[in-house]
Amino acid sequence: MTFTDALLSAPRPVIMEVKRRDADGTDLMWPRTVPEVVAAYEEAGAPCVSVVTGRWFGGSEELLREVAALTRLPLLRKDFVTSRRQLERTRELGASAVLLTVKLLPAGVLARLVDHALDLGLTPFVEVADAAEAAAVPRAAQCVVAVNNKDIATRERLPGDLDRSAALLPAVRATGTRCAVSASGIADPADAARLLEAGFQGLLIGTGLLRAPHPGHWCAALDAARRAPAGALNAL
Repeated sequence: MTFTDALLSAPRPVIMEVKRRDADGTDLMWPRTVPEVVAAYEEAGAPCVSVVTGRWFGGSEELLREVAALTRLPLLRKDFVTSRRQLERTRELGASAVLLTVKLLPAGVLARLVDHALDLGLTPFVEVADAAEAAAVPRAAQCVVAVNNKDIATRERLPGDLDRSAALLPAVRATGTRCAVSASGIADPADAARLLEAGFQGLLIGTGLLRAPHPGHWCAALDAARRAPAGALNAL
């Protein structure tokens, strides 16, 4: 099953992230091991797992290799990928999808990377932060298009702006993507429920889950919020 199909068919479409450090350098894993985190995500029903390989967050290619050996769930590699060789390496390491950040890539480079990713069998997980970036996504029907609620210009150190996702959802839908995702800065299960209710087909959550006592407890709270009577979410 492809990364996109796994997310779209999930009763709880939350991409759960393995990330060693937050943007301020705080350890998010201790005292848990990578196998313990992955096992907890599988127990919580994760349809897909994101693995941050960027050194900015303490990641590495070895982290992706380790997670790929621990689970058969589709994996997203999150890093600043800018070359064909990085795409090929991503496939070699066992990922099913790869992050491509529109803000970092000239239009021609982005188009070539999307084409090459698809040729390799990788799902392009294309990250946007405004309507112009959404409109620039090539072959969007074959991509996941994700709104980043944080700003890479500030190294994602500021709180996430969930209003950005709400404002950009029409522009993301207009790309023709099958799968619109809200990514980063989501910690409260009630906020997560609101984003799904608004029409996002998936969420990517890392720090919020890693700081929760257990991802299963966080997911149970999300399920409860989604079952709330119509209109009740606004009061949560």
